[in-house]
Amino acid sequence: MTYVKICGNRTPEDVLAAAEAGADFVGIIFAASTRRVEIEDAQAMVRALGGPLSTHEIQYPPPAQPRAREEIGPWFEHGARVLEAYREVKRPLVVGVFADQPIDEVNEIAEEAGVDLVQLSGDETWEDCLRVNRQVIQVVHVSPVDSPSDPMQFVQPGFAIALMLDSAHGPYRGGTGVTFSWEVAQQVASRIPMLLAGGLTPENVAEAVATVRPWAVDVVSGTETDGAKDHAKVRAFIQAVRDADARIAREAGR
Repeated sequence: MTYVKICGNRTPEDVLAAAEAGADFVGIIFAASTRRVEIEDAQAMVRALGGPLSTHEIQYPPPAQPRAREEIGPWFEHGARVLEAYREVKRPLVVGVFADQPIDEVNEIAEEAGVDLVQLSGDETWEDCLRVNRQVIQVVHVSPVDSPSDPMQFVQPGFAIALMLDSAHGPYRGGTGVTFSWEVAQQVASRIPMLLAGGLTPENVAEAVATVRPWAVDVVSGTETDGAKDHAKVRAFIQAVRDADARIAREAGR
């Protein structure tokens, strides 16, 4: 199953609609953005979903194998199992999205808002992930124009629990509605579980899932209308992912 993250939520109604539609993660943006929310609004969204993950008992998967910290495949495979264990006790998980903010500020906001995970979407280093008081999804931005020949050159194990690939478009970091090469993303997804973002919509996400086979997909602008979260588009997006998964499963069974 391809997991789904609906990002850019601003109200309790947004996250509840995403949860009802079957989202596995919901994102709340604290980075400088037109979608940025205040801590009080984030707290209301977390309460609407039943409170933070820290209030639940979690059975963690066995520790990663020795040397997995230095080996990229085992490290991110274990990270995926940890996130799946989190999801078993709480769905959707709440992800706080930050970019180029002091880590002390990230920790303070994450704690006060009660988010379950932190996503670093700016120019933070892999080492910065170790200073965050939540498990971290680290974003690597890929230019639609100048994609690297080896996207894995920017990925390091031992720091973030998960990797997201998103598009870089001029000075902007995500949420632009611009895609990058899915061939590049497929190279990464064939080696490690990863989250795919960048220009996904209800109309193209099925093709993205079939082409890339990501562990999860992430959407912001593709589920908005006139700058606001469109709950009908959220439902359509998640249904398109589920339909794509079903088609892949049928083809695999032939």
